[in-house]
Amino acid sequence: MIELDDLPELKDAVMIAAFEGWNDAGEAASAVIEHLAEIWDAEVVAALDPEDYYDFQVNRPRVLLEGGKRRISWRTTRVLVATDTPLGRDVVLVQGVEPSFRWRAFAIELMELAQATDVSMVITLGALMADVAHSRPIPVSATSDSEDTRHRHDLEMSTYEGPTGIVGVLADAATQVGIPSVSAWAAVPHYAGHSPSPKATLALVSRLEELLDAPIEHADLDEDARAWERGINELASSDSEVAEYVESLEEAQDTADLPEASGDAIAKEFERYLRRRGTDEQ
Repeated sequence: MIELDDLPELKDAVMIAAFEGWNDAGEAASAVIEHLAEIWDAEVVAALDPEDYYDFQVNRPRVLLEGGKRRISWRTTRVLVATDTPLGRDVVLVQGVEPSFRWRAFAIELMELAQATDVSMVITLGALMADVAHSRPIPVSATSDSEDTRHRHDLEMSTYEGPTGIVGVLADAATQVGIPSVSAWAAVPHYAGHSPSPKATLALVSRLEELLDAPIEHADLDEDARAWERGINELASSDSEVAEYVESLEEAQDTADLPEASGDAIAKEFERYLRRRGTDEQ
């Protein structure tokens, strides 16, 4: 159990959560948490007891060497806090592995933490493999079950029905305790989704900038994304069938994206750009 008495007092905190595993194609979502923790110097304030939630034959502990001594590192879910951010608010980062069992208890424990730190919004991140082209912008969908949140951030309500991961359970748990939640998912090209995808990570970070209405330092993400795309280009060019398949995806995606060039869509994107520029110049 998380010791709630040990948690710091936070200002208008937002919780951002991602988990390795089923919800994390191309490691795109979990890499966002790692990126935010690094650029904001987030500190670990708590960890869930791995004995309660993990099958160690699935998520095996690791042997580490530190200072010439061996120790066991147990894989779990950690809670980090960042107080020096450009958002004008504090951030609670949830970084971990999708639990093996007791999902409801897992979600309840994290929501008790969210309530104890007065979290005003929960943002869950995920990534899935999809029929999209690596050479086009990575699509990121963001939805919310809260009408006020949808209106404020120009989101839609999810119409998805089917199996869900821990991020879906956590988003529902937030709604149950009265905390608005947003779920953002990146679509990773399925033919390139088995290795880290920095382009998808960058797309999620950019969507967070919109949701939080503030700039987030990209560090090496832009260059890493370009290098990733160049690498996939080289692989595709060496196989005519793959190249033809990618071309068909590009054509389909370009056609599907045409409605986005409407006047209303352009106006909304321009408004978001101006808001971000205004924040940068303050």
